Amino acid sequence: MATRADIHDPGPFGTALKAARAGRRVSQLMLSLDAGVSARHLSFLESGRAMPSREMVLTLAEALALPLSARNHLLGAAGFASAYPASPLASEAIAPFRAILSQMMGNHAPFPALLCDRHWNVLEASASAAAMLSPLLEGWNGPPNVFRLTACHPRAPELIANLPEVLHESLERLALEQSVAGDDPVLADLIAVTRAAAAKHPYRAARTRSPVLPVVFRGPAGLMSFLSVVAQCGTSEDVTVRDLRLELLFPADEATRAAFS
Repeated sequence: MATRADIHDPGPFGTALKAARAGRRVSQLMLSLDAGVSARHLSFLESGRAMPSREMVLTLAEALALPLSARNHLLGAAGFASAYPASPLASEAIAPFRAILSQMMGNHAPFPALLCDRHWNVLEASASAAAMLSPLLEGWNGPPNVFRLTACHPRAPELIANLPEVLHESLERLALEQSVAGDDPVLADLIAVTRAAAAKHPYRAARTRSPVLPVVFRGPAGLMSFLSVVAQCGTSEDVTVRDLRLELLFPADEATRAAFS
């Protein structure tokens, strides 16, 4: 039987490391092999019996392939300063990258474009995207979120003609995001609300599936069908830049293209 002295508080770091490992669905043994750390020492880190060095935290985060923001969180839980900057979106530090995003959104006009953070909160919308979102923002409290609006807004079934298919696809996209992010309670909540909405709007898969799923909006001019392409920057050492998602909507048929021309 364990004595009181045998019981260790895992502390902030042990708790955060275990959650990150669980989010990746990686065993202690697998992580110890990938990180080049003994399984015993890893167990001690998770249980709070040992504290890591800064280099050890970064080694474990690298082995888990955590996003930069999650690596900073792990460092903070161990009592260390962040390793990766998180520059404000309007700062001079990331002005060159913002210029690229503005150029991409401008070149994509008149078709819709959305700039979002890693949790799909809308940071910026092109004129056509803002017009499409405006009915979903009526009476909406809080920041506009792509997945939360789709799952929770009462007008979503009216405005999104193929809502069951879109919710099904949203769950797959969010699951992929969660697999990359590891332990992320915000993404977990988005998955929960989207799953609840999908249960209310069951998806019946066709016998033959299209290789791409359009999003079909009901607008004043009728149905508009779009295909989505999401762009990310994978080479930046800045948390803000790495977490940005630029979603570009392209016409999926000639009728939609003609409506914009």
